[in-house]
Amino acid sequence: MTRLDDPRHAIEVRAVSKTFRLPHHQRNTVKEYFLHPLTRTTFEVQQALDDVSFSVERGEFFGIVGANGSGKSTLLKIIARIYRQDAGTVEVQGLLSPFIELGVGFNPELTARDNIRINSALLGLTRRELEERFDSIIAFSELERFIDQKLKNFSSGMQVRLAYSIAIQVDFDILLLDEVLAVGDERFQEKCFATFQEIRAAGKTVVFVSHDLDSVERFCDRTLYVQGGQPQMVGETSKVIDLYRQREINAGPAIAVSI
Repeated sequence: MTRLDDPRHAIEVRAVSKTFRLPHHQRNTVKEYFLHPLTRTTFEVQQALDDVSFSVERGEFFGIVGANGSGKSTLLKIIARIYRQDAGTVEVQGLLSPFIELGVGFNPELTARDNIRINSALLGLTRRELEERFDSIIAFSELERFIDQKLKNFSSGMQVRLAYSIAIQVDFDILLLDEVLAVGDERFQEKCFATFQEIRAAGKTVVFVSHDLDSVERFCDRTLYVQGGQPQMVGETSKVIDLYRQREINAGPAIAVSI
């Protein structure tokens, strides 16, 4: 937890950039190393994020939109400390509950019951807190019949149910959501969306990444639009979504809007 310059802010991202090195040739086996010992691996540099700045206020529902490969997920992983930025700073005030990649933290060879225990501990719940909330986790996920089955037998939708049910039981200040709710069935999505009202009433902060623009408009106070790793606009959600839709339909060149 880091002290921010502005106490109204839950998250401050300043001039963040991130690149990845993409190998053009990989030797994955010992045999390949012996057969081609002099083969050199070349790398291509991909600019995932380029000078991104924005802030999220406490208690705000903040959306992030953009096409596939625009840098949305990378940005969320930097905020969650999964990736480290190459340049810039990220400051977070409060406890994070990241729900940003399906299957992370789950062991497919363990039962749902054991995975709940492990994930809850990783997210900071004590043994007593888990005992008090265990039944609520199971009830919300609606997986009572499958609680002692190994997770490798679960569908992706069932895993989403379990993961979200755990995430909302953590005493978080900031919830990070990245597309994962799109995997579940529509009825369960609405059940998850219903919890947004409780989260908002409790004054908690949510950063919501989604391709579902209707849901972003429905819930988010402000939204950031990123394209090619660069911020295009941040502000009132309806205006940002209008720009994003216009860009997607016209497929015109990226021209950043003052933010």
